[in-house]
Amino acid sequence: MRKLALIPIRIYRYAISPMMASHCRFYPSCSCYALEAIETYGLLHGGWLSLRRIGRCHPWSPGGYDPVPSNNTSNSSSMTE
Repeated sequence: MRKLALIPIRIYRYAISPMMASHCRFYPSCSCYALEAIETYGLLHGGWLSLRRIGRCHPWSPGGYDPVPSNNTSNSSSMTE
């Protein structure tokens, strides 16, 4: 399912986006963010993060650097004494 969800995003990035002016207020762009979020967190959680990000991308948003949150699922601690 994850790979199927990434197909429309990739089509947009390579076929539609180049014909439009670059107007995403964030770095990485919303489509790059969506790809990374879905690849990192899966379809449901990554899709939710992507929708939230797209909702924040509007003319009144200050924008800026907004990476996908890190996926710290490691249960082991690297600290030794």
